[in-house]
Formats: sequence, C-alpha cells, structure tokens
Amino acid sequence: MQPVRGTRDLIGETFRRHHHVIETARHVSSLYGLEEWATPVFEDTKVFSRSLGETSDVVSKEMYTFEDRGGDSITLRPEGTAGVCRALVSNGLTQGNLPRKVFYAGPMFRYERPQKGRFRQFHQIGAEILGAAEPLADAEVIAMGWQIIQQLGIDDGVVLEINTLGDTPSRDAYRAALVAYFREHAEALSAESQARLEKNPMRILDSKDEGDKRLVAAAPTIDPHLTPEAKAFFDKVLGYLDGFGVPYRRNPRIVRGLDYYSHTAFEFVTDRLGAQGTVMGGGRYEGLVQEMGGPATPAVGWAAGVERLAELLAESPEAGRPVAVIPVAEAQETVALQLIQMLRLGGISAEIAYKGNLKKRMERANKISAQAAIIIGESEVADGVYVVRNLTDGSQERVGPQDLLPALAAAGVTDAMLEQMMESMEAGFEGDDEPT
Repeated sequence: MQPVRGTRDLIGETFRRHHHVIETARHVSSLYGLEEWATPVFEDTKVFSRSLGETSDVVSKEMYTFEDRGGDSITLRPEGTAGVCRALVSNGLTQGNLPRKVFYAGPMFRYERPQKGRFRQFHQIGAEILGAAEPLADAEVIAMGWQIIQQLGIDDGVVLEINTLGDTPSRDAYRAALVAYFREHAEALSAESQARLEKNPMRILDSKDEGDKRLVAAAPTIDPHLTPEAKAFFDKVLGYLDGFGVPYRRNPRIVRGLDYYSHTAFEFVTDRLGAQGTVMGGGRYEGLVQEMGGPATPAVGWAAGVERLAELLAESPEAGRPVAVIPVAEAQETVALQLIQMLRLGGISAEIAYKGNLKKRMERANKISAQAAIIIGESEVADGVYVVRNLTDGSQERVGPQDLLPALAAAGVTDAMLEQMMESMEAGFEGDDEPT
C-alpha cells in the first residue's frame, strides 16, 4: 500500500520542519492578540461554492465534493477563510466584541496536478482580522506575516509585493478600462481569457498563458481609476507598513477575482521554489461574512502554505535529544523508574530501555541520540548518587541528587531545567539513609 497520489507522510525531518513552521506562526500570532480557531475539515458545499465563486477553478475543477449518507453535499475544505467566516456567523459572534482576530492551521484539499510544492492534501496557516475596517488592520496583519517569515529565518529570500484593488467605484472604472483594452486584442487572448473577458476581466491579469502575459504587460493599471478615498486608504496602509518597518514593493498586477475583495492585496513571494513562488498571500475582503448569512463585516487576512515555508528553511530543526536512564540490573529498576518520571514531570525528555544488560541499554541510548545517560548500579543506590555520562564526549562523573541537574546541564541538557524538580529531588533524599 502506498499513500494516495498528491499526499505524503510527515515523518522525521519532514515533520520537524512542518511542525516548526506551525509553532513559529502560532507563537507570533499570539503576540499580535490572535486566538486560534479550529473549524471542521469538511463543510456544506455551499460554504465554498458561494465564497469562491461557482465559476472559479477551485470550485469547478479542484474541490473534493461528495454526497454523504444523508444526501447532503459535503466538500473537503480547499482553503480556510470561508470556514472561519462561517464559524463567526454560526456561533453568533458577529455582534459585539469585534474585531475578532483569528489564527488557524490545518490540512486543506484540492484536486490539482501534484508537483514540487503542490499537494492534493496540503497544509496552511492563516490569519483573519474580522470586523476591522481601518487600514491599520491591513498593515498589522501584514507585519505579523513578515515577523513569522523573519523568525523562520527565510526573510532574505522573500519579498512582500502589494497592490490596491480600490473601492467599488474604483474597481468599476478599472474593469471598464480593462474590458476596452482587452477587446482591442481579443483575438490574441487565450481561450480561457476570452471567456473571462466579459465575466471577470481582472482575472486575465493573473493568466499564466505566455501570450496573455505579453498583453497584460501593457494593460492599464488601477492607479488612474482610484477614487480619492481609495488612494488615501492605500497610502495609509503603506505608511503604517513603514512604521512597522516592513519592506515592500509595489506590484500593480496583483489581483483578486471575486467582487467582495477590495483595497489591499498582497503576496510574499520568492524565486527559490520555481513556479510555486507565492508562500503567503491575502488582502481585504468586505462581503464574505454576508455570504455566510451574517451582517456586512469588513475583514482582512492571509493564508500561507506550510509545505512551501518548510522547504525554504535553511536548516532542519534538530530532533530533541533525550536523557537515557539506565539501570545496571533489574534490582535498580525501581529507582530508575522513580528518577525517569521525576525528569519527565520536570519537563525533561527521558527514556528507558525496556530490557537488556548495561551494554544493550547503552546501545539503545546511542541509537536514540541521547544527550546524556544516567547510570544507576548497585553501588550508586547504596551511596545515593548517580553516574552521569556525556554521550557527546564520553566523559562521566558521579554526582549526588543536588548536583544532578548541573551535571546534565554540563552535558548539554539545558533547555528544560526546572528548579522545582531539583528541590523535589533533594527533598526525596533528605533525611534518608537509603535513596527514595
């Protein structure tokens, strides 16, 4: 048996990279006041068909949709924003206590041609600020994305590109200018772009067809069609980004195909992943909560591909190196079990081999890449001490319980040291003739 095409197992280094991206994003989002939500991995199909548009590629070609046993049309989520907006409405959170600042992470599903950086089950992190109409919200959510990229150590290869889609009057005027321009060149457009010309001409700007790209290069930009209000909004966003210290460059070709997108649109892009160059993208949207049955609610957010971010990491996060607790013989196992559980309760990863003599247990310690070994023999129990062996350089020393943590720290086991554990260990030996 093999994994289904377009899916993969997350094991070892692959999982550590994946986990590191999510945990970094989770931590940074908490610094910005976001709370984490988890929505179902499948929803009523209308949640996505209404939010993404019936004619979009995702809805018409890529969604995993099926009829369940009750006869309902169910879809595995292809993205996260629609589910978050549905949750806002169905949980009665649209009135009061806005804005809601939400972080999410989890698997998404699209039936696409698998290639490097693209899977049929993939994972996203995302952030949404729901109920904030101010341009500062746009800049803050972008700044959060940039800080995640910085803390992942990939900022030297990623660039923020930003554009404005304007307000409704701006987009109406721009749409008319695009239609006029592309009609003059209709015969040179691809068949797909010809179909889009009347329905959604802005989508032509995002075409991957080489002939279309040449026409797009000379197409009008939105700037001459921006209302004063829309221009002022965008100028404020850029000013706030300057205040946050976030570098950016203007890209007037960034577009969004659906009418409820407005004002800010942005992408964090890289040239290190081939065709899959966008690692994080988002923008402002105004009508999605209404599509879910709620009131008009302004919002802004982004989503990022975990697999793409993980691939950009310069180094794989190191696997944790535990402490091996090694009883020399069965008679010392009780003391070993008490010690290993004390270490674990104190926050230190520790393992004990299930069987074997000293040699076999030491071999096991080396196989799991233990940082140090605590050896407990008959004389150690009698004297109330431990042998701590540094498995990196082979040095070892006999220490009492009060010196155990410093000895482990000297062997490189430092991150999880807790004073309360040392105190509890000392109390366990205090006043006893024999170790407890």
